[in-house]
Amino acid sequence: MAKQAFTAEERAAMKERAKEQKAAATKAEDAAAVLEKIAEFDPDDRELATRVHEIVTTAAPQLDPKLWYGQPAYARDGKVVCFFQPAGKFKTRYSTFGFQDPAALDDGGMWPVAFALTDDVSPDDEARLAGLVKRAAG
Repeated sequence: MAKQAFTAEERAAMKERAKEQKAAATKAEDAAAVLEKIAEFDPDDRELATRVHEIVTTAAPQLDPKLWYGQPAYARDGKVVCFFQPAGKFKTRYSTFGFQDPAALDDGGMWPVAFALTDDVSPDDEARLAGLVKRAAG
């Protein structure tokens, strides 16, 4: 009588591991796509987006970089928490850093969900942004 190579539990565990590896590969690909997109921006947008990316990934390493509508975004459990929109995309005078519903930055009956960013973002502005991202990431 031939012995079965793997038990049902072992096969299930292997399938789970394959899913984990695929998800990890996808996250790595998503993170690389964000960096590639930032590299395509005009020089001013690229410098600002790079600073924002560093702030977000440092303040909230649990968020996963991904592209959202073709722009850098940062997600938790697949849902976008915050995003960066370069000025050059819509030919506006400032870039935008915004938050989506999962950020839950609720503060009374009204609160900001997007901020204008220019190339003269100060260290104080960066610290404020990092604090908001930490809070939004949970």
